Amino acid sequence: MIKSSKIVVMGGSWGGLQASLSVLKELPATYPIPIVLVLHRLRNFEGSLPELYDSKTLLKAVEVDEKEEALPGHVYLAPSNYHVLLEKDQTFSLDDSELENYSRPAIDVTFTSAADVYGSNTIGILLSGASRDGSAGLKYISDRGGTVVVQDPAEAELDTMPLAAIDQVPDGEIMNLEQIQAYLLSLT
Repeated sequence: MIKSSKIVVMGGSWGGLQASLSVLKELPATYPIPIVLVLHRLRNFEGSLPELYDSKTLLKAVEVDEKEEALPGHVYLAPSNYHVLLEKDQTFSLDDSELENYSRPAIDVTFTSAADVYGSNTIGILLSGASRDGSAGLKYISDRGGTVVVQDPAEAELDTMPLAAIDQVPDGEIMNLEQIQAYLLSLT
């Protein structure tokens, strides 16, 4: 497959699972941009997130694996207890270093590494959540000319994460889940 010149990085915490499913459910299996999803979850959680996303979306859902290439038509899920980074060759690396924002995986880590690789072709989306994780990463994306989208805090199950993002990047796009989905569909 041809490597994508763009990347969508999406993060969330409390309420982020349902929000991300709502956003991703209508994207076609041939979606031209890889999507990386970082959700806060218990560190030793051995769940079946790929199966859940496979059953609810048309995208191929996989848990990130070391040195795997970021390909279109996929949603890459951050594994429990690992930070996910993107490398210059558009592959993933997993890191088990210290917690950031009390989390591993941390959204900021993925957002920052994506912006380092994809620059202005990075699309960062922050959903519902109970911490400030992701807001610094969105600012980093914005500072490199990328696109920043924040779930409307009025719609979020928990508004802490979206409000922190708006505080960090006041000129970011604020959208409800339906608008985020429409925006992503418009990129096809």
